[in-house]
Amino acid sequence: MSSILAKDGLSVVLGAQWGDEGKGKLSDILCGEADVCARCQGGNNAGHTIVVNDVKYDFHLLPSGLINPSCIAFIGTGVVVHLPAFFDELEKLESKGLNADGRLFISDRAQLVFDLHQIIDGLKEVELGRGSIGTTKKGIGPAYSSKASRGGLRVHHLYNFEEFADKFRVMVENKRKRYGHFDYDVEGELARYRQFADRLRPHVVDGVAFLHNKMKEGKKILVEGANALMLDIDFGTYPYVTSSNTAVGGVCTGLGMPPTTIKKVIGVVKAYTTRVGGGPFPTEQLNDVGEYLQRVGFEFGVTTGRKRRCGWLDMMVVKYSCMINGYTSLNITKLDVLDQLPVIKIATGYLLDGKPLESFPADLNCLDRIEVQYIEVPGWETDISKCRKYEELPENAKKYIELIEKESGVPVEWIGVGASRDAMIRK
Repeated sequence: MSSILAKDGLSVVLGAQWGDEGKGKLSDILCGEADVCARCQGGNNAGHTIVVNDVKYDFHLLPSGLINPSCIAFIGTGVVVHLPAFFDELEKLESKGLNADGRLFISDRAQLVFDLHQIIDGLKEVELGRGSIGTTKKGIGPAYSSKASRGGLRVHHLYNFEEFADKFRVMVENKRKRYGHFDYDVEGELARYRQFADRLRPHVVDGVAFLHNKMKEGKKILVEGANALMLDIDFGTYPYVTSSNTAVGGVCTGLGMPPTTIKKVIGVVKAYTTRVGGGPFPTEQLNDVGEYLQRVGFEFGVTTGRKRRCGWLDMMVVKYSCMINGYTSLNITKLDVLDQLPVIKIATGYLLDGKPLESFPADLNCLDRIEVQYIEVPGWETDISKCRKYEELPENAKKYIELIEKESGVPVEWIGVGASRDAMIRK
């Protein structure tokens, strides 16, 4: 079988919907061939589970390439890093047998998330009231706000600790001016971060030079995107989005790699649609179908435990995602969740005041008035979880895949048919 990763540039895995598509399993498979697995944006506000030999590994901040003992994991400049979560996640993975010694590195330019940011995250949600976004309260948005306002602290600041401490005290004071007094042990936090600095030092590298050197050495590099296109700060369902660029552009800005180095972009699409938290969801099914998808798909957030909202596959979302990210292929995940449905619907268009919309609209108020256009297709009503070749799938399952290819204009390369590592078909 041909190589699954680009040999002369970056291979990128990106979520094509609202996240939780199952990017982790594909990343795990691809990392079997990768020399480096890199994160380019986001923080520990999202997560995925990888199952290997019935052992579940939960990843939130760390690249899932750590599963492969010969793969180097790299956290890029565009990621915001909560050091307590970093070390806690690493310890939990190591307790399950993973050895990350000499394989986990972090850019010295990456921004730090403090408990302070998590406090602010909660205060902002209260402030928004009924208009709250439904964040994970992990401090990601406030950390990116500190970064954008040029008041944040980066990894390299830890190694001039007196300057770090002065800047941190100013940051806390500014937040108290904005949000009022809140309890926070500033000096206790500084003492903790002095210890973190020593523990982190072996992992810290010049991120730009590190990755470019790996490229020059001919290493295969996989970039593991967090969140998904519809949560992008610019192109997602704003303001119900995350605070980073989750689109393909975030790969370049988050890693310091030029666009010409991106050779392969795989979009991960769940066979239906889910989202967590607030925001529009045109194909959401608040009925037996939605409950079925939630129950059979076990749709709970890895990070928050929240139930995911569920609905039919929305090709308007997928096509919009394809336009922006330029996928070279798609990975359809959790196709087996549809096994028991006699009839399956796919949304292929939106009508607004009787007229078709060309693309997903920027104005979310439009979505209150749209009529979703569906195609109904017969289900396969057969267990496909043991299928390992495309030819083994029932005809109706293959027709469903072919319809996705036709509507998106992008070939399907991978098809997920179960939770385990080997439950993936390469088409």
